[in-house]
Amino acid sequence: MTDQTPHDVSAEINATANDDYKRSFSTWFWGSMCAATAMHFLVFALMPAMQADDVAVNQDVIEMVDIPEQIDIPPPPEAIARPAMPVITDAPIEEDITIADVNFDANPVENLPPPPDEVETDISAAPVWTDVDINPALKNEDEVKRALEREYPPLLRDAGIGGTTTMWFFIDETGKVVKTQVHTSSGHKALDDVAKEISHLYEFSPAINRDKPVPVWVSLGITFKTR
Repeated sequence: MTDQTPHDVSAEINATANDDYKRSFSTWFWGSMCAATAMHFLVFALMPAMQADDVAVNQDVIEMVDIPEQIDIPPPPEAIARPAMPVITDAPIEEDITIADVNFDANPVENLPPPPDEVETDISAAPVWTDVDINPALKNEDEVKRALEREYPPLLRDAGIGGTTTMWFFIDETGKVVKTQVHTSSGHKALDDVAKEISHLYEFSPAINRDKPVPVWVSLGITFKTR
């Protein structure tokens, strides 16, 4: 009877377990492969059918545009002719050239056309500009001030309301006021009415143009103010 040591028994047991694992590896490997293959077939067989949606884009029909008629392009303009070069003439020129004197003997007065007719305009119809050398001046300023104080509307005066009415004065050759009209309102009708009433009291010196008195329109402000 052969004696076995503990070391020999352990080696035998390990060798047996290793051999069993080696022998069972082939069975487990091919069994797993078959199971995986069968599972894939079942998945593809039982999976519902899939179909991609139609993603086509509906495009409107493009209408053909009528091609316009072909336009004939006009030919380019002709080149501008270059100016001719000046040529020195051989014609003789008199050196003594004089211009005849212009005098009344060659142009008598009776042969001249008549002067244009002077058209008289009525400048008193509306304010117009008149050329003058000396402007008219107010001669009775004190009388005008007393009239302003006397005719000042009491309601406006007591309320401290004032204003300036600009008047147009048409003055004749003697300096007399012939016509008046309101140029710019004071903003109060009562003041404008008083300005028109006392405007006939104004006395002016006549306007002078070329040492001659002339009628003229002047603009003057009439101011109402409380002390």
